[in-house]
Amino acid sequence: MSEWDKIIPKPRTVFLQVKCPDCGNEQSIFSHVSTIVHCNICGATLAEPTGGKAKIKGEIVRILE
Repeated sequence: MSEWDKIIPKPRTVFLQVKCPDCGNEQSIFSHVSTIVHCNICGATLAEPTGGKAKIKGEIVRILE
């Protein structure tokens, strides 16, 4: 751990690549969504807000950094 890691904390939020459970479309979403996120192709719900970390309905393919 470097000196800068102690001074500047890492963010707790990330962007996620999520696969739609219905059509298989992959879409980037925020880990702490504030509104319901729908698939751009079929309209299925991908994530719901919970007041903190989102409830992800699809499969998380990868974490984008």
